[in-house]
Amino acid sequence: MVNININGKKFAVNIDQTILEAAIENNIYIPALCHHPDLIPSGNCRMCMVEIEGRRGQIIACKTPVEEGMIVRTESQDISLIRQTTLELIHVNHTQDCTNCSQNSSCQLQEVTAYVGVDEERLSRLRRTKQKIGKDDSNPFFTLDHDKCIMCGICVRTCDEVQGVNALDYGYRGFDTIISTFSNRTIKESVCESCGECVVRCPVGALTFKETRKPTTEVKTVCTYCGVGCNMYLGVRGNEIVSARGDRDSIVNKGRLCVKGRFGFEFVNHDERLKVPLIKKNGTFVESTWEEAFSIIVEKFSSLESKQFASLTSAKVTNEDNYVIQKFARAVMGTNNIDHCARLCHAPTVAGLVQSLGSGAMTNSIDEFTDSQTIFSIGSNTTAAHPIIGLHFKEAKRKGAKIIVANPKEIDLCRFADVFMQQYPGTDVVLLMGMMKVILDENLQDEEFIKARTEGYDEFVDSLVDFDLETTEKITGVPKEKIIEAARIYATNKPSSLVYAMGITQHSHGTDNVLATSNLAMLTGNIGKESAGINPLRGQNNVQGACDMGGLPDVYPGYQKVDKPWVKEKFEEHWETKLDPKAGLTHTEIFDEIEKGNIKALYQVGENPILSEADSNHVKRALDNLDFFVVQDIFMTESSRYADIVLPAASFAEKDGTFTNTERRVQRVRKAVTSPGDAKCDWWIASEIARRMGAKGFDYNSPSDIMNEINKVAPIYGGITFERIENEGLQWPCPTTDHPGTKFLHSEKFTRPNGLGKLFPLTYKASVELPDSEYPLLLTTDRSLYHYHTSTMTRRVKGLEILDGEELLKVNSEDAQQMNIKNGEYVTVRSRRGDVKVKVLITHIVPKGVASLTFHFHETPTNELTICALDPVAKIPETKVCSIKVEKM
Repeated sequence: MVNININGKKFAVNIDQTILEAAIENNIYIPALCHHPDLIPSGNCRMCMVEIEGRRGQIIACKTPVEEGMIVRTESQDISLIRQTTLELIHVNHTQDCTNCSQNSSCQLQEVTAYVGVDEERLSRLRRTKQKIGKDDSNPFFTLDHDKCIMCGICVRTCDEVQGVNALDYGYRGFDTIISTFSNRTIKESVCESCGECVVRCPVGALTFKETRKPTTEVKTVCTYCGVGCNMYLGVRGNEIVSARGDRDSIVNKGRLCVKGRFGFEFVNHDERLKVPLIKKNGTFVESTWEEAFSIIVEKFSSLESKQFASLTSAKVTNEDNYVIQKFARAVMGTNNIDHCARLCHAPTVAGLVQSLGSGAMTNSIDEFTDSQTIFSIGSNTTAAHPIIGLHFKEAKRKGAKIIVANPKEIDLCRFADVFMQQYPGTDVVLLMGMMKVILDENLQDEEFIKARTEGYDEFVDSLVDFDLETTEKITGVPKEKIIEAARIYATNKPSSLVYAMGITQHSHGTDNVLATSNLAMLTGNIGKESAGINPLRGQNNVQGACDMGGLPDVYPGYQKVDKPWVKEKFEEHWETKLDPKAGLTHTEIFDEIEKGNIKALYQVGENPILSEADSNHVKRALDNLDFFVVQDIFMTESSRYADIVLPAASFAEKDGTFTNTERRVQRVRKAVTSPGDAKCDWWIASEIARRMGAKGFDYNSPSDIMNEINKVAPIYGGITFERIENEGLQWPCPTTDHPGTKFLHSEKFTRPNGLGKLFPLTYKASVELPDSEYPLLLTTDRSLYHYHTSTMTRRVKGLEILDGEELLKVNSEDAQQMNIKNGEYVTVRSRRGDVKVKVLITHIVPKGVASLTFHFHETPTNELTICALDPVAKIPETKVCSIKVEKM
């Protein structure tokens, strides 16, 4: 702290502050137009002039650091003249129609003008120095009006310093200077990601949202899209959501939102929302009542044997919803045949990390990434699938961190990478073990950590003999020089954080891939400490919570094994019923058994397997063979069209409860609007079916009642109550109400029975289906920044559909030339399981021999191509690798 004097008042302020920051903190107004607390001061506007005793002239407060004993004056005749002249020069080139401007009453230029004052007579003598340019209206969510721009540069700096996209910059020079994109293209044609961060920081009306309705109230909640768990305020007018803004006090996202988080709420208000129960009669859905729907469901479910029933719960619904649905399957239907989409994304994470570390979750916190010295991203397209975590990576880079990227595609994060390793899809074990061989050969391992905290070291070391550099380079396609460089950086530039997603897990050897990541972290001692660890990024908003709540066939809530007698007895006591002692069927096995006729009824909540399941034609055949199918969702999906009964559910904006994000943080979800028609909360629907079937223990009045029960049965959630997470979430494990939550795992010991981490010997296992002469290309899958999962929600947001409205087959130019196909041409893509028609995008981001598709578009059902070859441990299908051929239409 230092002592300064501003306008005769003494203050003790932080030595790292500027004069302007110190003044703002102490409620002293200094006019400024280019200052923003998120950005590095630029001094563009010259409005924040002050005088310092002992220095000649005036200086800008936003770039001058405070000093001990400094005496500052914020007002004088000279200062006033400078500010007035500067302001007049801004006004002469600025549209004066404030009344019709959407920023009217919240415009910083208005505020400064009211304080400084503008001499109308002087202003009338000045000549406008630039022509009227007009608006760039190309983006579906916001408008750039050049005639209202004051050249403060906040948008340019935001796109650079916050987003790292650099879509905007100063174009031309002198009187012709404007805010421009590269080559002065429209914003829609530029590299802009439509996050809206520039708009929320614009001090005037130059950048404004097209949705101009102002909310009458705001409700704090959590975003419903990816697993980052961004905190946000939904703006409500009437019973409609009209805006979303980030919560600046949130440790998760610090006020920032991606394009889906800021603009993707439109689906909540959509006309196609399910509003009443639908019952299929004579092949056609007919609107019905809850009473009739419940009557049929109860009759059908009651007639089943336990083994004939299965349920799919959802990573999109709350913890409380998931808890009740899995409890219904186990306590009422008597089966552990309960699973959800985690089986298709992060099942190997749980299966692998539980074996090696004792816990199958992200070990560290999102906020820690900014202090990592090395970030190693493998099999994760972070900036597209988890954009706000991508911002943390970019911030770490600005602070001097090294970034290593390993990915079959040249993803956006490669722009920031110190090392980019483009491995052939399916060779991750080889790449990681090859890196570990280098680390051992160069004696870079953490001997102290290995001796004190691990077991299995000798067997692990023996297995590395098969991964010499020549072999690793040959199998992966990565030059050995890059492997060596990456290994050295990760092992020595600590703390190093390893991040992965479905590029690691969605393989027939996904569990081995995960074990390889934990081997690398333990070998180098990069675990059990801040800003290090193994960090699987969860794909959906509550996929972590759905797993925590027991939405898996082998564990009760809190990852307590169903086949442990003492665990079963504990839940039998709490739930007052007998339970099945055997693990149930997994997601993929459920559809196998449906097709065989062994499972007669399926209760599916918030899933869309027709588009999301590998070899989805197999799913269609299974659903055609199902005796009774109940779907609970917010829209009629491709899968629900096969249902006998469709139940209308509440969206995230219409319910209270909790989501658990990828860093294990349990956060409050709050009701902002009422559900359309007669749609109900998922927990209420499942509870009502249970009550009507005569079950005990389902008389919940609210989600908080359900959380109180979770506290009693799941020790990792024991201390997490609605009251404690009212303002900020808590990270599990949090066993008691006085426990602060756990920022990072394994600080002193691992959660395996002996407290030691286990290193695993591994071998290379090739993917099940690789290219051959008949199917010469390898197909892998990825995600779009603008869409989510099977796009049930995002394709009902008009602006997102404008930005990305069609599937594109990404192919390398050499392959395109060999196949004689052109950019934009429609082709047929065939595998051994199906075919789709799709437009071609020729691009350098995929290497020769590899093609890529998303699974967001029902018109191009990518998973009709993929193979359902399973990892033997996690039972996840290999959606990241299959062979295809491309034919001209």
